[in-house]
Amino acid sequence: MGKVIAVCTSEVRGTVKTPVPCARFRVDWGIEGDAHAGNWHRQVSLLSADKIEEFNRRGAQVMPGAFGENLVVEGFDFCALPVGTLLRCGEVLLEITQIGKDCHSHCEIYRRTGDCIMPREGVFARVLAPGVIAPGDEMTLCPRTSPRPWQAAVITLSDRCANGEREDKSGPAITARLKAEGYEVIEELLLADEAAPLQKNLIRLCDQRQADLILTTGGTGFAARDITPEATLAVADRQAPGIAEAIRAASMAITPRAMLSRAVAVIRGRTLIINLPGSPKACGECMDVFLPVIPHGMTLLRGEQADS
Repeated sequence: MGKVIAVCTSEVRGTVKTPVPCARFRVDWGIEGDAHAGNWHRQVSLLSADKIEEFNRRGAQVMPGAFGENLVVEGFDFCALPVGTLLRCGEVLLEITQIGKDCHSHCEIYRRTGDCIMPREGVFARVLAPGVIAPGDEMTLCPRTSPRPWQAAVITLSDRCANGEREDKSGPAITARLKAEGYEVIEELLLADEAAPLQKNLIRLCDQRQADLILTTGGTGFAARDITPEATLAVADRQAPGIAEAIRAASMAITPRAMLSRAVAVIRGRTLIINLPGSPKACGECMDVFLPVIPHGMTLLRGEQADS
């Protein structure tokens, strides 16, 4: 159980938020009147009061809202909670959607002290049930009454598609198939065949958004710019070679060129990453192989009880 220490808002993005007596939270929007509200996954930001106090002991002397956070709460180490955690505060129900964030331009606190805790300690949430929150309100962890849908991201790797020379058909086909299977597709990206952007987005989607599954399409062959397997392996904690082997074995029954695939399957944190070929038809054939099986593994990655 925790207690809300401060509720903070701002009318303009990129500015310090200031404490308010209370705030109204809207479903799929966030806080009424706050600059960061909107129909996206980062509707409300939360930061532990204990982390701010620890930061201030180093001489920073920052006030609530200085890091751009909406809610300062004591009693929770938010960044230790997994994505999907439900938080109840009065009538308001929040679901954590992201842990930490990328810092694209250093804030005034960083320029003054050389550090900022929000990128690593702050979390973001969306509003599932509306209501009002004020300082002094209690916040508790709320158990789920039904399983959370699988969260997936889709990344297309193609120089020609990224340059607008060709339409990306594989990414949308993968997304449509995942949605038909009950997955919630949280992001769809189209990148050129470059290792650094792929690695950066894989790390972000695994560590911050904690997707259950990431499917990449393209860049798995012998061409000089086919870097998807190497970029995927570079961010991996563990490999899951059986998936890639099963895909190649099944694909060999369709075309002998399947032996030329260098696709890999790996695990980073709680996320399973699987490389798929660039052809929409081949992507569908590959998904036929693993989609019936991987829920067992993803359940284990979530730390939940899996059927034997």
